[in-house]
Amino acid sequence: MVHRAHRIDDQLMTDNDTTQNKQLVETFIQDLFTKGDLDAVNRYLDPNFVNHDAPFPGASAGPEGMRLAAAMFRAALPDWHSDIEQLIAEGDLVTERFTARGTQRGELMGVPATGKTLVLTGIQIFRIDGDRIVERWGRLDEVSLLHQLGLIPS
Repeated sequence: MVHRAHRIDDQLMTDNDTTQNKQLVETFIQDLFTKGDLDAVNRYLDPNFVNHDAPFPGASAGPEGMRLAAAMFRAALPDWHSDIEQLIAEGDLVTERFTARGTQRGELMGVPATGKTLVLTGIQIFRIDGDRIVERWGRLDEVSLLHQLGLIPS
């Protein structure tokens, strides 16, 4: 098998590297958000991880912010799972487009359990260094989530 090489920021990357980066992101998302394994933060995120778009106001921009977001969603929606719609990798970057959903069985953002299925869509970009995720940028459809929770009118 021939792997093409790409030069990204003076670092030689191969197609195999981008495949491994995509696998790393997919495994991280599934372990943390779908399985609710909060230790995934320790396994996949660099200790100096920077979240450029914190998942909610007041969340840390470091690894603990990701752990807190996962814990919050899993506590309110125990069947929460993320379906990866698309993964695109180039060099040390992986872009994920996803749809996540779960049944609200507990309080979320001050809203008591409704029993309704909540859906959140979004796009995230992860930067990989070696075998760790070192940065994240994301855009989540928070407006739709707030609407589903009844916190904003339609």
